Amino acid sequence: MNNHEIDFKLYGDDMQFVEVELDPGETVIAEAGSLMMMEDHIEMETIFGDGSGQQSGIMGKLFSAGKRVLTGESLFMTAFTNEGKEKKHVSFASPYPGKIIPMDLSEWDKKIICQKDAFLAAAKGVSVGIELQKKLGTGFFGGEGFIMQKLEGDGMAFVHAGGTIHKKELQIGETLRLDTGCLVAMTGEVDYNIEFVKGVKTALFGGEGLFFVTLKGPGTVWVQSLPFSRLASRVFAAMPQTPGGSKGEGSMARGLFDMFNGD
Repeated sequence: MNNHEIDFKLYGDDMQFVEVELDPGETVIAEAGSLMMMEDHIEMETIFGDGSGQQSGIMGKLFSAGKRVLTGESLFMTAFTNEGKEKKHVSFASPYPGKIIPMDLSEWDKKIICQKDAFLAAAKGVSVGIELQKKLGTGFFGGEGFIMQKLEGDGMAFVHAGGTIHKKELQIGETLRLDTGCLVAMTGEVDYNIEFVKGVKTALFGGEGLFFVTLKGPGTVWVQSLPFSRLASRVFAAMPQTPGGSKGEGSMARGLFDMFNGD
C-alpha cells in the first residue's frame, strides 16, 4: 500500500456523513470546509494540493495545487493526522443532501474519474488531479463535464453526490446517455463524449438542455438523480423575482409571521 489504510463507517440516509478511523500516525485528506467533528489528538494541517507522494519539491506542490483551481476548488486541502497512541475518529459531511460513495481505488485499476465538485475526502497518498476530456466537441460543449477530477492511488476515497446514486455496469460497446449534470464518476476505461440533442423543437423547448453525455462501455458508471446545479436552479426560480416581492407558500408564511409580530 502506498496510501494510508483507513477504516470508515457511513451514517445517515439522505444527508450522510462518513466517520474515518485513524490508527496512530495515519492521515486523511479532505476538502476545506468538509469537517464535521473530530476527537482529541487529531491534528489539522492546511496543505497545498493533495499531499500525495507524486509531488516533488515546492514546484510539484504548486503545480498540484494549481490544477485544483481549474476544477473550481481551493488551492488548499486539509490533512487530519492521528498524533495520539490510540485509534481516533474524524467525520466529514456532504455539503448538500445526497449520498457518500466509498471507493477503494485498488479495486478500480487505481483510477476513478469524477465530476469536479464530487470529491470529499481520501486516505493520504491518493492523488487528486484533473482529467481533461480530449475530444473537441466535449471541450466546447461539455459544460460541467469538460474538466473533471481524477483520483489515483490504491487507497480509499470518498465521493459525494445528490439524491439517489445508481451504479451501472456497461458492457463492451454498450452506450448510456445522461444529462450533463447527472454523471458522478466513472472508471478510466469508459469512453466519454458529448452528443447534441436531435431535433430543433426538442433542443429549444424540451427543457433538458442541448447536449447529452454519452458513455460507452466497458466500465462502471455512477449516476446521481439530483445534481446540485438542478437543485440550485429550482431554488433560484422559487425566489422572489422583484425587490421586496413575494412568491408561493413561503411568502404567505412570512406574511403571517410579520402580522403576528406587529409588522
